[in-house]
Amino acid sequence: MSIGISQAVLALLDGDSAWSTDWAWGLPLIVLTVVIHVLGLGLIGHRAIHASSLVSKHRYPLTRFVIVVGTTTLLVTFLHGIEAILWAKAFRLLGALPDRKSAILYSLNAITSYGHTTLTLERQWQLLGALEALNGWLLFGLTTAFLFSIIEKAWSFRAGAEKTAEDQTR
Repeated sequence: MSIGISQAVLALLDGDSAWSTDWAWGLPLIVLTVVIHVLGLGLIGHRAIHASSLVSKHRYPLTRFVIVVGTTTLLVTFLHGIEAILWAKAFRLLGALPDRKSAILYSLNAITSYGHTTLTLERQWQLLGALEALNGWLLFGLTTAFLFSIIEKAWSFRAGAEKTAEDQTR
């Protein structure tokens, strides 16, 4: 499917080879990172919900809630880091950035739309940087929905555990 989209985008560019290369690298990277992200979120979510379900057996449900949400947030942040590193490796492979450190810093700036470093890409790679920013919007949108869902589920387990504890004291 991404091949057909890539070809359509390339046709729109009317043979601008610099932008064609950016699209040819950017679209597969977006698809790859979104797939990695969704699979990673699925794995993290499965574990988080399992841990949250244990709240009713935990003496301090608020503590369990904080641990589950905190650990989930840490793991999702790590997942975003892995995806930024994939983009950084592509920038290095293309020779768009001079070294690993600047490639990672640029990538984290682009994927988060932070953009406050003095690092810039040569004109021929600027569209690729914008595509990484677009990718970041997609990934952070998925993450926001995911974290909301985890918090909601963990909170409902916590509330249920507190109600059970309250009922047992009566």
